[in-house]
Amino acid sequence: MSALQQLIDAGRTLVDAGLSPGSSGNLSVRDGDRILMTGTGTSLGALDASSMATLDASGAHLGGATASKEVPLHLATYARDAAFQAIVHVHSPYAVAASCLAPWSDESAIPPLTPYVLMRVGQVPLLPFAAPGDPALGALVTACPHPFRGALLANHGAVVAAEDLPTAVGAAIELEEACRIALLTAGAERTLIAPEHVRAIADRWGMPWTGSYGAASIDAAVPARS
Repeated sequence: MSALQQLIDAGRTLVDAGLSPGSSGNLSVRDGDRILMTGTGTSLGALDASSMATLDASGAHLGGATASKEVPLHLATYARDAAFQAIVHVHSPYAVAASCLAPWSDESAIPPLTPYVLMRVGQVPLLPFAAPGDPALGALVTACPHPFRGALLANHGAVVAAEDLPTAVGAAIELEEACRIALLTAGAERTLIAPEHVRAIADRWGMPWTGSYGAASIDAAVPARS
């Protein structure tokens, strides 16, 4: 399947899943030594060839639509891992809501409540606020000391990277669900997955998890069922 068709299909999937209201969000995929990225102001549910910008590896515009203002965010995320070939950035409601709260720990904004986010994303650090489109977003991605495939952008949304676009889309959907569950259980005496199980699941699926239970977390003292 062509990179263009992958982007079109991914955009429709994200809109159908409720992760991309209005013209929010942007996608990109590596295509050889170039990057194909959704254009500014486009609806992810109505993408076509005219909606796409072609960039070189440095982000310079080579043709097509005007690229989304989030080029620095995408470039910095690609630079974190040569295996990343596709990026999804969405302003999905539960991810945005979770990004407005204090993070559960330094390494992950959301706690390990279900195995599925551990299987698809791993830890999800919360990056400090920068205005949408500000090159500072790229700098914040670069400066993050924790490995990640998905991160929350404070008061903004989520960014997820993967080896291909379908995997990135699936991970973004799973992250949204994890944020929803975290918000639904916030303030309750939650039972977390035990640390040894968290690491075993993340390791088995090749996802990053470098932290443990945050000492300041209200969940830290709650025993987990194994």
